[in-house]
Amino acid sequence: MVRGKRSPASSELLTLIAVIVVIAVLYFAREVLVPMALAVLLSFLLTPVVVQLEKARLGRIPAVLMVLVLAVALVVAGGWGLAGQLTEIVDHLPTYTANIQKKIQSLHSSGGLNRAINAVKGLNDELSAPGPERRGARGHSQVSHASKERGISSPENPMPAKVEASTNGFKYLRGLLGPAASILARVVIVIVFTLFMLAKREDLRNRVIRLASKGQLNLMTQALDDASTRISRYLLLQLLVNSSYGVLFGLGLYLLGIPHALLWGVLGGILRFIPYFGTLIGAVFPIALALAVFPGWSHALYVLGLYLVIELIIAYVMEPWLYGVHTGISPFAILVAAVFWTMLWGPVGLILSVPLTVCLMVMGRHIPHLEFIGILLGDEPVLAPAANFYQRLLAMDLEEARDIARAYLKEKPLGSLYQSVLIPALSLEEQDRHAGSLDQETEAFICQGIKELIEEFGESTQKEALTAETDGKAAPGAAVEPLIDTRLSSVHIICVPARDDSDAMIALMLAQLLDRAGYDAKSLAIGAVEDMLEKAVEQKARVVCVSALPPFALGQARSLCRRLRTRLPELKIVLGLWNFEGGVSKAQERVGTGYADRVVTTLSDVLGQVHQLALSIPPVTETPDPRLTEEEHR
Repeated sequence: MVRGKRSPASSELLTLIAVIVVIAVLYFAREVLVPMALAVLLSFLLTPVVVQLEKARLGRIPAVLMVLVLAVALVVAGGWGLAGQLTEIVDHLPTYTANIQKKIQSLHSSGGLNRAINAVKGLNDELSAPGPERRGARGHSQVSHASKERGISSPENPMPAKVEASTNGFKYLRGLLGPAASILARVVIVIVFTLFMLAKREDLRNRVIRLASKGQLNLMTQALDDASTRISRYLLLQLLVNSSYGVLFGLGLYLLGIPHALLWGVLGGILRFIPYFGTLIGAVFPIALALAVFPGWSHALYVLGLYLVIELIIAYVMEPWLYGVHTGISPFAILVAAVFWTMLWGPVGLILSVPLTVCLMVMGRHIPHLEFIGILLGDEPVLAPAANFYQRLLAMDLEEARDIARAYLKEKPLGSLYQSVLIPALSLEEQDRHAGSLDQETEAFICQGIKELIEEFGESTQKEALTAETDGKAAPGAAVEPLIDTRLSSVHIICVPARDDSDAMIALMLAQLLDRAGYDAKSLAIGAVEDMLEKAVEQKARVVCVSALPPFALGQARSLCRRLRTRLPELKIVLGLWNFEGGVSKAQERVGTGYADRVVTTLSDVLGQVHQLALSIPPVTETPDPRLTEEEHR
């Protein structure tokens, strides 16, 4: 019995169910998965150091133990130093009480603040006032309250007997040390996981490849290499950025005269590993200390301004650019990932959000069934420039389509814009038109918009080229091909559309590029075949470039080439089948022999072929008119 193929709807349903199951497992198994994820993160950080020690001919186990001992010692020493600094600050707090009381009194003496407090109190009294039916109960409660104050019990409200509970020392000690013991146990688990991951890293890697590859070793190897590279870069960049933040913040606090500036700089750099909230927590302490130490509010405002300036520059300029480029995750995806992993795993999930999201994004790039994850999380454009350009034309947004083309033109020459953006967009328009999915208004708007852009970009790049020639500088993107020999400018070239408006617009593009390359080139509008043949004869064309956008214009292009060959036997014909699948060889095979001297598929190919044909054409020698005098000939 042959199994039927799964429908797209059932495949999407299974994918949705799988995603829900994975999220549920991540949530309910967080007690095991969180230490394991922390161990993986530490392994990425410590593996380069272990590898260097192994290269120094130190054994695997001694190298791993040495690195772990040093890491734990650094963490303990740093924590001990921070605890000592905080203890010293707490010891000095009583000396700041007078200053704190003055600030509190100044707040209470503020008229606006008092009015706001009184307004809130009045509103609260109005909302809590009892109705008429409850006034008797209110009076009874007041009497009962007065009796309680005098220590007199009533039958309705007897005085409760106080029972002194005996203190259990063991329960008190367990309640005090319980949270600390839980944290210590998790730290030990993370260290043990890290130890085994560092000691058996090759074996674990091979097991992951064997489990996930299912015979596709190349795909899984690329995924692991991509993930490890991106995570390592992210961790290194985060370490550098947070260290820079700590140095700048601590230096600024020192210049402002804030006590223990080194402590606040180090604490700010460490807390910055917690996305979005860590820096805010790190800035609260020096602001509070400035309020306690210095009279007035100026120093606290200076500290707040210092924090905002440094944080805004790093968080909204440096980090999105650095992390987006080197991790491949969009800034919005980083924010969503922070919220998602925090809801699943709490504060630890917030710290691990970016590395975990990098792993998901890499899976989406290399596993076809998870491609939607890479699209949602990645920072790469999901639409090609041609598709994006055509989509904005479909939406009748000519301004944004122009912006897309201009942005492309800043990095690439005009010929590349025509070849890679406008011609594919015209091809998409042809497919939609023949499929009947375009109405007449949208079709007319697309054709008119592309024609206007072709004329606009042709004129602007020509002005840039003339300006650059005058200034002696090359305009970026202005040149498509180097200027040819000036004697070839006498070769007249006509670009003829084969079938419809799309072919005519590509012919206009080609005429622009040929004209800028030094030829005398013109394009003909779409019209009757006889009219175009007559114009080719009238303009004494030596080369005709037939523009055809496959697959719909192939038959008309072949017929037009045959009629041109019959009418003008000496004419050189170049047939352009734009972006034909299979390249020039397949296009030549499809057209057949005897129709054209050259068959090309790109605009750049046309320039090269026309150059060769122009060199083979003998120059035109005009016969002197005997009726003219010698001076008139001159």
